[in-house]
Amino acid sequence: MESARSAAFIAGMLEGPAHGLSLVMDELAHGVLLASVKGQLLHANHAARHELALRQTLSVHEGHLQTADAAQSKILVQALAKAETGRRSLIALRSPARKRLSIAVVPLRSERGHPAPSVALVFSRATVCDPVMLCFFARTHGLTPSEEQVLGILCQGYSAPEVARQLNVAVSTVRSHVRSMCTKTHSNGVRTLVGQVAVLPPIGAAHLQEPVH
Repeated sequence: MESARSAAFIAGMLEGPAHGLSLVMDELAHGVLLASVKGQLLHANHAARHELALRQTLSVHEGHLQTADAAQSKILVQALAKAETGRRSLIALRSPARKRLSIAVVPLRSERGHPAPSVALVFSRATVCDPVMLCFFARTHGLTPSEEQVLGILCQGYSAPEVARQLNVAVSTVRSHVRSMCTKTHSNGVRTLVGQVAVLPPIGAAHLQEPVH
């Protein structure tokens, strides 16, 4: 009986960290896949499942990763082949609508340093900052709702005049918001301000789990 209890306790400990890591992965704004070097999907976090469900740049067919066309498939297969020999790579897959998805392909090594038959595929984020972290940043620094809105558009790469046109306000109003945000966040300009947002932890809103076909 005692031996059985010990075995159950050890099994629970072994499952606990893995389950906890899976929960952490689901909180990331980055999509992360675990796949075999042959392209078989082994695991996907919520952000990755959301991307796969869109079936644009990357999808799943009969348990294997599938790209939009033969040219994109060749790019993925070559990256997986490199990973099998222990080499990392960065690839960009495109959809027929020209949507681009950058993916870091990282070989996972065993404890002895030998390349393992599994690979991590880490997706680029859709934006500089997920709305959840942008909201946290705004609340932490006491930004107003209007300032948060302006900052969100600036983080998409738009200039002050472009922000003004989108919000249908005067450019002077946008620049006033920028000055206020720089004061509150101790930034010396838009570049520094956006830079602070860009390096925030990549935490995103957990996507509803969608079916993968």
